[in-house]
Amino acid sequence: MKQPIPTNLVFGFLGVGKTTAIIDLLKHKPAGEVWAVLVNEFGEVGIDGALLEQEGAVVREVPGGCMCCVAGLPMKIGLNRLIHKAQPDRLLIEPTGLGHPSQIIETLTSEHYQEVLALGPVLCLVDPRRLEEPRVLENVQFRDQVAAADILVANKTDLCTDAQLAHFDGWSEALSPRKRAVFHTRKGRLNTAWLDGNTDRNEVTTPHAHHLHADQEEKPAPPSLEDVPWQMVTNRGQGHASVGWRVHADTQLNESRLLVLALDGRFLRFKAVVHTNEGWRAINIAEGALSVVSAEPAASSRLEVISREALPAEELNEQLKQLIVSSKGRPHSR
Repeated sequence: MKQPIPTNLVFGFLGVGKTTAIIDLLKHKPAGEVWAVLVNEFGEVGIDGALLEQEGAVVREVPGGCMCCVAGLPMKIGLNRLIHKAQPDRLLIEPTGLGHPSQIIETLTSEHYQEVLALGPVLCLVDPRRLEEPRVLENVQFRDQVAAADILVANKTDLCTDAQLAHFDGWSEALSPRKRAVFHTRKGRLNTAWLDGNTDRNEVTTPHAHHLHADQEEKPAPPSLEDVPWQMVTNRGQGHASVGWRVHADTQLNESRLLVLALDGRFLRFKAVVHTNEGWRAINIAEGALSVVSAEPAASSRLEVISREALPAEELNEQLKQLIVSSKGRPHSR
């Protein structure tokens, strides 16, 4: 293990492709090195962590809200346990797309971690198409993720028009202070060389955006899926709401009907690593774009929907239960 451990933050607004980008980095890490990932999701069920583990990373999850709001005890406990377990050569941190960077960076550069972590360039992924949305441009989390970044990356450029890419280039050129580097990419492909060096510790526009949030205690572990094989959890904050499920691995859901449900227009995001009647699948829907790929069998199925409005959790729970095609006789209770 290198001391201090080279550490990089990968920011990006909801649905921009941060997990896909980190998976790509893991595929290109130097042979023989151990990389660890601390991942924070807005929801409670940790789907990104399940995907990253399949790439051989040592993963620790901080679920249930933006990491900046849990930058006290839960983040420190998760980070300390991950370092102790993995003894990594590099640490990657993926905050939720709804997170604010200031307190995360403050924690990572605090006296406690000065001899442990070396914070390298902060990356921020941007979907150029979303620069057309006033809701995004006015969002304090988006603005400060961009401000905190040393390196700005336009992702999903294969889905953009020439005009959208030109708009991104003009917008990024006008940022003050200017970024160390600006790149275009697609499908989350990043260069591991971008991780090397140090961060400039750029100032953000609203550093105290979440200082009113008190430190939260570490949440108790969920019950065993052997005891409660169907578990629904909810979360709400930062102007968004989520409903998530943990389901026993023996339970299979009807894949085609699940995809119909996933395309519900109320959902801003749908993510799942799930056992279907067609096999294990990783499903992702962001901005109406659907991705379904085969996945390695997991310890459990995990599904999550995110919306800007409160969701009818019990109604969705019953709809999802109607998709069960096989449960090997296990009882189903929330």
